[in-house]
Amino acid sequence: MDNKFTRINMKEQDPAARARNFDEVPYGYTDGEAVSEASRCLKCKKPLCVNGCPVNVQIPEFIGLIADGDFAAAAKKIKETNALPAICGRVCPQEEQCEKLCILGKKGDPVAIGNLERFAADWERENVSININDGVNTEKSAPAAKKAAIIGSGPAGLTCAGELVKNGFDVTIFEALHEAGGVLVYGIPEFRLPKQIVKQEIKYLESLGVKIVKNFVVGRTATIDDLFNEEKFDAVFVASGAGLPSFMKIAGENSVGVYSANEYLTRSNLMKAYIQNPSTPIMKGRRVITVGGGNVAMDSARTALRLGAEKSMIVYRRSEAEMPARKAEVHHAQEEGIEFHLLCNPVEIIAGGNGAVTGVKCVRMELGEADASGRRSPVVIEGSEFTLDCDVVVIAIGNSPNPLIPETTPDLKISEKRGTIVADESDGRTSKKFVYAGGDIVTGAATVILAMGAGKAAAKSIMQDLAG
Repeated sequence: MDNKFTRINMKEQDPAARARNFDEVPYGYTDGEAVSEASRCLKCKKPLCVNGCPVNVQIPEFIGLIADGDFAAAAKKIKETNALPAICGRVCPQEEQCEKLCILGKKGDPVAIGNLERFAADWERENVSININDGVNTEKSAPAAKKAAIIGSGPAGLTCAGELVKNGFDVTIFEALHEAGGVLVYGIPEFRLPKQIVKQEIKYLESLGVKIVKNFVVGRTATIDDLFNEEKFDAVFVASGAGLPSFMKIAGENSVGVYSANEYLTRSNLMKAYIQNPSTPIMKGRRVITVGGGNVAMDSARTALRLGAEKSMIVYRRSEAEMPARKAEVHHAQEEGIEFHLLCNPVEIIAGGNGAVTGVKCVRMELGEADASGRRSPVVIEGSEFTLDCDVVVIAIGNSPNPLIPETTPDLKISEKRGTIVADESDGRTSKKFVYAGGDIVTGAATVILAMGAGKAAAKSIMQDLAG
């Protein structure tokens, strides 16, 4: 095959070695590899790839700069529209967005847009000092700056903050936890997104003037109305995410050794159990079952291996083709030896006399008619029960929004079915004047890049509305 149609893949840790450490799996491109991969870009006059990017990164332009060897300019070009490129380059589902629309993909491999974005951001972090005035609208006078409060420091909140501070706003982020980053720090493991990178991206925003107040629970420490009336904020953007875990409501789910994926990953990632932090207990488990088929399930199952499990298993009620996880994450999990039990569903968690988990009773499934999502619905095969032995179970079947902000903001419209804030997804406007919302608190659990797109859209609305 012509080299034009074959992408340069990143070199990775050996699966057997990486399954027992928390180091990042891909090593990244060398300068030469990045230039070669970037040189594959056709520089389309009407680049469809840009249409597939929720934050409108000018993809052919930054890739062209990499091809020319001007890595600093490439990083700067990305940051014109994307405040978190090192993160996006690692965790965004490019294969379903920008890369899916790449013309080269019709005959071969699309350009590795995500890998190149990661390369440019990493190169800048390692070689260029931060310019605190980079991209900032300095014509705004500080005393006259409008004040914006951002609730939550995940991808939506950070993106909105970055857009506003660059346009002269006085921006404060209120974070409930003791560390900023939201799902980027508590949900995504070190081997997929090193936390030092998240800290550097946040440090960049702080250098632009964004203030971050931690251990501040909006709805408890202060309400949204308090932020307006007492703190005199002009606008509030709610980006508190979807951190309330879902369970299966089956027998035995309260047994010792059953975790929500949210708790399991938070203990490992944010609370540092992965580095043997004695103040953060976590049941490591000899045989661990993770229930679910999304990226969070893959993260949980792969974390269990790295915490020392002899066997890590995934139980998912559909087939691999229906798995919502990224193909790369499924592939990495399979390479590392994780055992997949597909077309299976737990019906009971079995516990011993001491209340601790000893196994999971499952039934086999077959796929029936398609449901509202377009995926075929799983149907139980009668008489197919079987048991898998285990001592830890992680439930990774989704999250919903925490009800605290809706409950303490009575004039904010909430969807009855999902408990999400009702907001226009194109501009973030809610039923309450000068309150905006975006990311998982509006859509339910989704991707980092979609949350960033929502943050960017809300920032635009805030600027328009406060300009009168």
